[in-house]
Amino acid sequence: MFSPLDKFVMRKILIASGLVLASVSAAQANAQPTMSNFSYDYAEARIGISPLTYGAGFSTSIHPNAHITGSVDTEFDSDWDAALGVGFHAPVNNWADITGEIKARSAKNKGALKSSSGKFGVEVNLGVRQWLGPQLEVGGTIGHLNIDDYEEVIGSVYGRFHATELFSVGVTGRFNELYGDQVMLSTRFKF
Repeated sequence: MFSPLDKFVMRKILIASGLVLASVSAAQANAQPTMSNFSYDYAEARIGISPLTYGAGFSTSIHPNAHITGSVDTEFDSDWDAALGVGFHAPVNNWADITGEIKARSAKNKGALKSSSGKFGVEVNLGVRQWLGPQLEVGGTIGHLNIDDYEEVIGSVYGRFHATELFSVGVTGRFNELYGDQVMLSTRFKF
């Protein structure tokens, strides 16, 4: 679909964009103490639709503007898609945060990877989280995924309803991921 030159250029643009956003975030953090508009301490359970997958994830803060994140998804058909990484988050204004993550990915997926053995790779993404009201959050990410010969620009958009301060439900659309384009339903528990 993309030529090697196009992939090279897209990879360089994503890396440059991440460095610029990280620099802006670091400069803002040095100028004044900043706090995120969202909690990055949670455990999550999720179900993917078409194909049907089951998964879990977590995030925990390690700094006022950094977090560790992990997730695993599976169809329970001798397959998996696992990720573990570190991310940054910084407020843009009183209602929005910019996020970025770099993750190590491990996957076994006969469809996308055309292999019956596990493969390792890396994911880099940038995103935004925005409050639309006191209980409604929306957001999205765009990133680059490279596992063995599988190299794609990936993305997601989501909406999340915060029923209480400690519990929320969400719907996410994922694009170009290992299980293809997929809708995910999730519940998130803040800790």
